[in-house]
Amino acid sequence: MIVAFGTYDAARHPRVGVLVAGLRDQGYTVRELDRPLGLSTAERVRMLRQPWRLPGLLVRLLRCWVLLAGDVAAHRRAHGRPDAVLVGYLGHFDVVLARLLFGRTPVLLDHLVFAGDTAADRGARGARVTLLRGLDRVATSCADVVLLDTPEHLRMLGELVPARARRGLVVPVGAPQAWFDAAPVRTGPPGDGATDDGRPLRVVFFGLFTPLQGTDVLAEALAVALPRAAEEAARGGRGLEVTLAGSGQDLPAARDRLRGTPGITWHDWVEPADLPALVAAHDVCLGIFSATPKGLRVVPNKVFQGLAAGCVVVTSDTEPQRRLLGDHLELVPPADPTALADRLLALRDPGALAAARGRAAAGRDLARPEAVTRPLVRLLAARGVRP
Repeated sequence: MIVAFGTYDAARHPRVGVLVAGLRDQGYTVRELDRPLGLSTAERVRMLRQPWRLPGLLVRLLRCWVLLAGDVAAHRRAHGRPDAVLVGYLGHFDVVLARLLFGRTPVLLDHLVFAGDTAADRGARGARVTLLRGLDRVATSCADVVLLDTPEHLRMLGELVPARARRGLVVPVGAPQAWFDAAPVRTGPPGDGATDDGRPLRVVFFGLFTPLQGTDVLAEALAVALPRAAEEAARGGRGLEVTLAGSGQDLPAARDRLRGTPGITWHDWVEPADLPALVAAHDVCLGIFSATPKGLRVVPNKVFQGLAAGCVVVTSDTEPQRRLLGDHLELVPPADPTALADRLLALRDPGALAAARGRAAAGRDLARPEAVTRPLVRLLAARGVRP
């Protein structure tokens, strides 16, 4: 039996839900002891970057921890000691409590985000980044196994805490089942473009508008592609429609750059439960496009989610994305708005879109929880933890 533990919110941060679902798919009993903190990634990072907000974070955290301590005591009375504890994503503090409450039980920390790296990517500098890197060291030192999403992050763990590199394990992000359920049922074999009827190519981007995501690159690309597509549509060609969903630090700049550009629908917020259906209603899902150090190390949630939702996924040609899913993605050079604009315009061609759909469909199963958790299952089995 495995306990999934922490203050995570699987609706906002689906990674832990993918891990739990994948373990259950492969026969494990997973019991969740979870008291969501109720803060988004952006809110947590903002609190860590702005020290005067920390007392509010600590009050909320301690309230959740008191409840979790009671949950653990009740669980122990009812079920005994678990075979392993999985601390959910954004568990930098929770892993300390898990170590205290569960004693010698193996603790697995899903360390999808390095606090110091994320803060630096969003503009923090100096002592704050140093402090957050110290938090990363403490968190990873409390875990028996540290789960990371790419080999690049595994190397980063080795640079941060050399002794922990041997205890790191790469487990890709994956996508929850809801994204697969939302995918449209297409007639004909994969890659068949017969259902395209000349309507505009529908493209969606969703995210927090952070430097990692390269929304400045995206805005430049759309500022070129959308007017050109509108001109060609007026002459009988195929149009282009883009949905941009989410908000964050780079949103004002993106709105300014795209003011007056035709063919854009903006959504400042979409409920997590509604997001899979929104994305699945489009032909193309956009990934990330920056050339920041963090942008070159990740395979983001939206790439897996876009594939699961039945979309063609256009994203940056980085080593981790190419290595894991390259045959199934439409890759463009990082930080190259011209290449991105050209690729979107090219996908308006029914033949090009059909071929891209075929490539995406062939890689869809790689995003399933059961597939991405196989390395974790092998590690658990090697440690004697079996279904």
